[in-house]
Amino acid sequence: MRNFDMAPLYRATVGFDQIADMMDRVLSSDISQPTYPPYNIEKTADDAYRISIAVAGFSDADLSVEVKEGALIVSARKAEDEGNDKIYLHRGIATRAFERKFQLADHVRVMGAAHADGMLHIDLVREVPEALKPRQIEIASRDTVEKDVVDAKAVN
Repeated sequence: MRNFDMAPLYRATVGFDQIADMMDRVLSSDISQPTYPPYNIEKTADDAYRISIAVAGFSDADLSVEVKEGALIVSARKAEDEGNDKIYLHRGIATRAFERKFQLADHVRVMGAAHADGMLHIDLVREVPEALKPRQIEIASRDTVEKDVVDAKAVN
């Protein structure tokens, strides 16, 4: 794996610390990324997304979804069955504890989560504030400006 030095980025920019930190975290992790549980990220509309995580064997009470410091954290911890008398010949459904973190972009908000048929669906929406949305500026013609000046003189 290649190592990139982010120091020039820190020296040459102001206000991009989050992006540089995220790149540094992603590129410097030598540990292979966990593959459990499997998940999908889909775009459901222009500014809407859905994360679907396979959580077979977990109940609603075992799952936790929270947003903390710009990250969506999904975790699960299966309550131990102390009186469990089951004897498995093959145990292929993993119910081990996990924690998945998804870094959220600015203005992305979690709308809700639903658990059905062994899948946890988390809906997200990007809500760009009005101040950041592009807006059309009307261009005044020269005649309009002169007319307004004349009208102002006539009133005074």
